[in-house]
Amino acid sequence: MSFELPALPWADDALAPHISAETISYHHGKHHAAYVANLNKAVDGSDLEGKSLEEVILASEGGVFNNAAQVWNHTFYWSSLSPDGGGDPSGDLGAAIDAKFGSADDFRAAFKTAATTQFGSGWAWLIKDGGGVDIVQTANADLPLAHGQSALLTIDVWEHAYYIDYRNARPSYIDTYLEELVNWEFAASNFAG
Repeated sequence: MSFELPALPWADDALAPHISAETISYHHGKHHAAYVANLNKAVDGSDLEGKSLEEVILASEGGVFNNAAQVWNHTFYWSSLSPDGGGDPSGDLGAAIDAKFGSADDFRAAFKTAATTQFGSGWAWLIKDGGGVDIVQTANADLPLAHGQSALLTIDVWEHAYYIDYRNARPSYIDTYLEELVNWEFAASNFAG
């Protein structure tokens, strides 16, 4: 059994004008696809062959971990985005965010700080923390799963995620993610699960 590049949950141009079809084409069709291809090469014939993606992540290190984690991270990132995203979280997730951060606006400020200050390549995550929530950063391919944490949503702050559309303006990309694209329904589903 080999890993496959998952289909996007929306069309390549669905996030425009916020994230262009060109960015999605490169990010999904080249970067994400390369992680899948490299992972398949790495596990072929090894004791990891036939294991789930999560099992490979938890049992590996080095190049195998990096490629497996990046396959997982990117798949999760696509679901963290929605053409109908933005706004404020509601329900139990909204209450948990208010309890932790004070308000949705205060959450956005804290999340933006985490995503902006992640040095170099990496990710900012909203995670489940007991019955509540928290924000964490991970560098490179690292992810909450490797630390026993449950991810609720993420933003990719590797330059390939935003450079075509935003050049070096990472904060503008993060603002757009939070205001226009963040998929609160996906996060709420993860929180409830």
